[in-house]
Amino acid sequence: MPKALIVGAGIGGLAAALRLSRKGYQTTVIEANDYAGGKLHAIELKGYRFDLGPSLFTMPDYVTALFDLYDLEATSYFQYHRKETTCNYFWEDGTRFSAKSEQDLFIKEASDTFDENPERLGAYLKRNQEKYDLTASLFLEKSLHKRNTYLTKDTIKAILQLGKLDINTSLHKTNEHFFRNPKLVQLFNRYATYNGSSPYQTPGIMSMIPHVEMHFGTFFPKGGMHRISQSLFELAQQKGITFKMNEKALDIHVEKGKAIGVSTNKSTYDAEIVVSNMDVYPTYKNLLKDQKQPQKVLKQERSSSALIFYWGISREFPELDLHNILYSDHYEEEFDFLFRRKSLHHDPTVYINITSKEEKSDAPKGHENWFVMINAPCNYDQDWAQLKAQARKHIIAKINRVLGVDLSQFITVEHLLDPVSIEQATGSYRGALYGAASNNKFAAFLRHPNFSRKIKNLYFCGGSVHPGGGIPLCLLSAKIVAELVPKAGVWSKN
Repeated sequence: MPKALIVGAGIGGLAAALRLSRKGYQTTVIEANDYAGGKLHAIELKGYRFDLGPSLFTMPDYVTALFDLYDLEATSYFQYHRKETTCNYFWEDGTRFSAKSEQDLFIKEASDTFDENPERLGAYLKRNQEKYDLTASLFLEKSLHKRNTYLTKDTIKAILQLGKLDINTSLHKTNEHFFRNPKLVQLFNRYATYNGSSPYQTPGIMSMIPHVEMHFGTFFPKGGMHRISQSLFELAQQKGITFKMNEKALDIHVEKGKAIGVSTNKSTYDAEIVVSNMDVYPTYKNLLKDQKQPQKVLKQERSSSALIFYWGISREFPELDLHNILYSDHYEEEFDFLFRRKSLHHDPTVYINITSKEEKSDAPKGHENWFVMINAPCNYDQDWAQLKAQARKHIIAKINRVLGVDLSQFITVEHLLDPVSIEQATGSYRGALYGAASNNKFAAFLRHPNFSRKIKNLYFCGGSVHPGGGIPLCLLSAKIVAELVPKAGVWSKN
């Protein structure tokens, strides 16, 4: 039986392992940490449970598809439900808006709140759907780096309708074209942060991101986001996939232009297929240091990182839901600080995720578990001690102003992640959450492909390669890899 080695047990690595095992490979996953899941991890502190990584769950079918591969019922491993409210939005002038998942209701309430034409709102959402329908099979579901991708009917159709994709204008300009109210523009600008980019630089095609959230829905998995990765880990173990935990990969062996195995701090493993689920930058710099480096790819601008405070809060806030956004009054300047000045603005946009709204056991009775995040620049050796102290004051001050509260007296527990600790825990270069940023129209094509052009039998999955970061795209990257790898039964013909 041919062997496959996966370096990294993040969500992409778990998915790749399950798919390659199903194709008949004897599959081993090498993981430096003592846990599987990568960024999809969790901690418990004094009665509070916190998801450490991604907090938004969309497109659950990409997860359940991995159980379908083995003819298993996904609900035996994890359950989830759809949210009626996608997010609560707050502005400092007192404006509040609760975005409903049902599209007609969203259009009605948004048009009332922001004094916008409902037909204009409907046209905007329809255009977003058209962008998704035209490009999903090209940009998300197939390798952009294989010639046959461009010979399909879907690709030709997309090329013939390039004018609808808004690739030559920014997301901000696209949104300004549709809406008069700057708050509604800001609401839709926020979706650029879903891939760690700036709405003032990323192309307008990114307006298809809200379509994914609004059309397909947002969900909450029972047991929290951590349950997603753990359910896949459990499935992989049951299906005979081997995990080498607390084992750090040191080198990918290449012989005569082929990847033939991996060395770790504990052992050496041979394989016919090697897949890196590590960030592509340290993969090349650390594991392939003797190979020619793809300098253009590795020099790409990094996506944003994050500064996250995990707070146990000793009271409940009925005006908050699972997802909440407190907007900056200086939005464009905030992104200038992030990407040009590599610093934090004094008036950051604050995201608050509270899983105890859905899972009461995540906090003591009468308390809430707050995941409080602001976008942050990557680590360029800034004075993070000073930046974190200032950010904490600014975040609490903003929450106090918007919610009319003195939050400090209710914080009972605190844990913190910053770009430095994110890089240390996950291997993400400079702490970037999504690999390369998407701040230009060619970004999708500049991402590293899911295979190596120079080294045969070497593949890549995860958020730093095509098609991008976030749970759905990481799962798709694993699917693309599995489609590129030959079935184990025909390996002798490879």
